[in-house]
Amino acid sequence: MNYSGYKLTVWILAFCLMLTVTISPALAKTQAGSSDTSSSDTTKKAKKKAKQDQAAADSSAAASSGPASKPATGSPAPASEAPKKTKAAASGAASSSEIAAAQSSGKVWVNLDSGVYHKGGRWYGKTKNGKFMTEADAKAAGYKASQKD
Repeated sequence: MNYSGYKLTVWILAFCLMLTVTISPALAKTQAGSSDTSSSDTTKKAKKKAKQDQAAADSSAAASSGPASKPATGSPAPASEAPKKTKAAASGAASSSEIAAAQSSGKVWVNLDSGVYHKGGRWYGKTKNGKFMTEADAKAAGYKASQKD
């Protein structure tokens, strides 16, 4: 009797079994690593957003308390008491409260990198490097209006 066909089938089956046993843990590690990365990125973004919102609230509270926080002696307030701009407000995307306040006052968002200003829409207050200003100031500074707003 010739068992060579049977032996070949058993060897191929054993090879496939060994291959799946060795590869499946490696695949499980890469899938777990990719899901951990996305959840940690989401957590980092949420923490960063909360920190920006808190900083914006602190700066707006400091600005609104203006005359009450000045000393009664008539001398100018020390530099440490001056309201400080947050990093996000100075050169990054604005918080939702800043966007709402600027939009209600009729200001435009200027993307400092591209030289385009937005009156509203998708990019209003969202670009990484930008600031709010009036439309007249934006035009005087040489910025161009967005064509898609």
